[in-house]
Amino acid sequence: MPLKRYGADCALLVVDVQNSFCPGGELAVPGGDEVAPLINHLSLLFENVVLTQDWHPAGHISFASSHAGMRPFQSVDLPYGPQTLWPDHCVAGSPGADFHPELETAHARLIVRKGIHAKVDSYSAFVEADRATTTGLAGCLNALGVKKVWLAGLATDFCVAWSAIDARAAGFETFVVEDACRAIDINGSLIEAWAQMRQAGVKRLRSDEV
Repeated sequence: MPLKRYGADCALLVVDVQNSFCPGGELAVPGGDEVAPLINHLSLLFENVVLTQDWHPAGHISFASSHAGMRPFQSVDLPYGPQTLWPDHCVAGSPGADFHPELETAHARLIVRKGIHAKVDSYSAFVEADRATTTGLAGCLNALGVKKVWLAGLATDFCVAWSAIDARAAGFETFVVEDACRAIDINGSLIEAWAQMRQAGVKRLRSDEV
């Protein structure tokens, strides 16, 4: 029996399945590489597959190395609000910024690079951390006639969650495929992220429900 394929009004949004976020990477998410085979399978169901890619310039403001005396996972206040500081990761053009080699990418309709501005971070695939600068993704999806989005990837409690909440704010019916994601989970961030997604109207499901 052929796999069901979702039509033009649906999209699978694959968030940041990149080497920096997988085991051996600079900001490894536990089990991050485990999502690739499942995402590859889910991609077969969708006419529209969108990949996001963290793509930071060297010296990005979110890097702890850009702030004298600060260490990764500490926080600083920036003009747009609190910013968790990270190890240098997903530097544009570096091996860490490449998609994980097990992730199939040839079928992707669109690749969105985010975090490209040196002075502002972007967890979300839709709106940067200043909550004013857009990536253009919502406009692209609207132009394609997309009404519903499913999210998978890394990390559940940061880029996936922010993207899902912003997808809802942009008017898309939004689902997060829980077992096709992995989390960093800093100081209860995973529980908080799921609570915020639920409040925003994001639906939580597993891959066998897609």
